[in-house]
Amino acid sequence: MKQLLIRADDIGYSYAVDLGIARSINEGLVRSAGLMPNMPEAERGWSLVADAGIAVGQHTNVCLGKPCADPALIPSMLNESGEFHSSRTFREHFKRGEELIDFDEACIEIRAQHDRFVEIVGREPDYFEAHAVMSKNLNRAISTVAQELGLKEQKASFDPTAVVHCGDTDLRMVMHSMEPGYEPKDSIMQAVREMEDGETVVFVCHPGYLDRFILESSSLTTDRTKEVDALIDPELRTWLESQPDLRLIDYRDL
Repeated sequence: MKQLLIRADDIGYSYAVDLGIARSINEGLVRSAGLMPNMPEAERGWSLVADAGIAVGQHTNVCLGKPCADPALIPSMLNESGEFHSSRTFREHFKRGEELIDFDEACIEIRAQHDRFVEIVGREPDYFEAHAVMSKNLNRAISTVAQELGLKEQKASFDPTAVVHCGDTDLRMVMHSMEPGYEPKDSIMQAVREMEDGETVVFVCHPGYLDRFILESSSLTTDRTKEVDALIDPELRTWLESQPDLRLIDYRDL
């Protein structure tokens, strides 16, 4: 039996993004979604899906907005405006072989975001990972805090052929939203067709609608709206549910 987990990232990114994620959950296929605890719209975003019974994860964010921790405790993580360094800044340092943030400071912020997550959601996260940036210290800190708190870490992977571990399950992570000509419905169907028997795949989506904030802060825009349309498409649901060897799962099943 194949297992497909469709995940939506970025609850809290912006109000418009939250509306698209909520529709993808309440009317669509998403049963696992990641919340960015530090963002101003995180609490309202969660309120839109809190009664949906989904698996919700801590989508730790250290490249957008302000921190949850005391800024004085995490100076390496912040720019001159007191906000997190951008993902572009992380990439520039990574290309030069430089580590931008301090490991101990990353642990402090991750723990603070966990506290905020529990405050918003009212329970522990069903999975634990990070909004992708290029930082070995961040990845190491995520693993350290996950072990410390006894949480289910989802190891990140940018290689759709690579096998990573989450809970008791080996899986592959697939994300095509940054590729030219991306059509989410076709990509999800193709991912299922390419799966081996007994394999688990996490298909990572970023559904959402657009407002000024996301248009000015993210390179991933129009494809978010495409993902909403695909995830609420009854034809895609029917196709997935008609596959005799496919089970749709969420992070609580891993």
